[in-house]
Amino acid sequence: MSAPLDIVVLGLSITSSWGNGHATTYRCLARALVERGHELLFLERDAPWYRANRDLPRPPWGRTELYRSLDELRDRFAAAVRNADLVVVGSYVPEGRAVVRWALGNAGGLTAFYDIDTPVTLAALEAGDCAYLEAGAIPRFDLYLSFTGGPTLGELERRWGARRARALYCSFDPKVYFPESVDKRWDLGYLGTYSADRQPGLDRLLTSPARRWGEGRFVVAGPQYPEALDWPPNVERHDHVAPAAHRRFYNAQRFTLNLTRAAMRRVGWSPSVRLFEAAACATPIISDRWPGLDELFEPEREILLAADGGDVLGTLRELPEPERLAIGRRARRRVLLEHRPERRVEALEGYVRAARRRSRVAPSAAGAQPRSRELA
Repeated sequence: MSAPLDIVVLGLSITSSWGNGHATTYRCLARALVERGHELLFLERDAPWYRANRDLPRPPWGRTELYRSLDELRDRFAAAVRNADLVVVGSYVPEGRAVVRWALGNAGGLTAFYDIDTPVTLAALEAGDCAYLEAGAIPRFDLYLSFTGGPTLGELERRWGARRARALYCSFDPKVYFPESVDKRWDLGYLGTYSADRQPGLDRLLTSPARRWGEGRFVVAGPQYPEALDWPPNVERHDHVAPAAHRRFYNAQRFTLNLTRAAMRRVGWSPSVRLFEAAACATPIISDRWPGLDELFEPEREILLAADGGDVLGTLRELPEPERLAIGRRARRRVLLEHRPERRVEALEGYVRAARRRSRVAPSAAGAQPRSRELA
């Protein structure tokens, strides 16, 4: 293990998982960091939406502090950012451009941008309307940590000037996600916040099969779905499933559906946290197809792929029960070996060691600019 680090993270939310996947990722990472001896300060904007829906108001890992404005952030936490070994700013942080400028200008140690939404970020940068990151800030970070791996990492370095773009995928907590014996209430379920670009996939791979198989039992859980959507009578709807209930939710499904946002599906190598959580519960996964998925799970042995509702119905009605169970067991074995939070922290420690070595040897060849010491 590396020497303990003093880490400050400025992220979207760790206290509320309502309507975002960031909190689950930060919670797993925070727990593993603290268990490995690192010091952690998580700074979260006290936004009204999350304030009204906090399912973990006092995270037990390290220290979490809320701030209500940029002025309060600067006044209260400038010293912490200046003295930290590593300062991480996450995607979708409110007033993120200003937060990034301030963090880069004030940090005394290494800096990293943690992009939990990389394809969305790059599309917004290309259009010139990314609310939380300016293109000119990318080369100033020592590390660009990305939820998306594969060729996108090279694009971040070549096209956008990132010094070191490295994959840091989401993970799951094995103490929370595991198989348990519960009645199977649904043949197929889906857990995810509404997204317009994901909805066609949900219609094709869940709603359509539900209409065609009236005896089947289906469930869709997640917030922000338009009230005007027409759900078949055999599709249950739940506005929110709190993280504490995720395990039971997955275990109550014969199969669970994984859907990927359009931008992430196009570039590939963008696994969601729900993918790993379901696999940890040994619930067999039916997924849409995207590049890089076969590097995370072996298709047809650890995960099932579907192009249309016919594929889904064939699996739900025809796959023998012993094979269904075997697929779930193999997927669980895979995530326990490769996708635990400890693996993510080990990767992060390695990235930090390498960045420190490079910083001592020479300036980055990626065109990094000297770090300003002025406050934004």
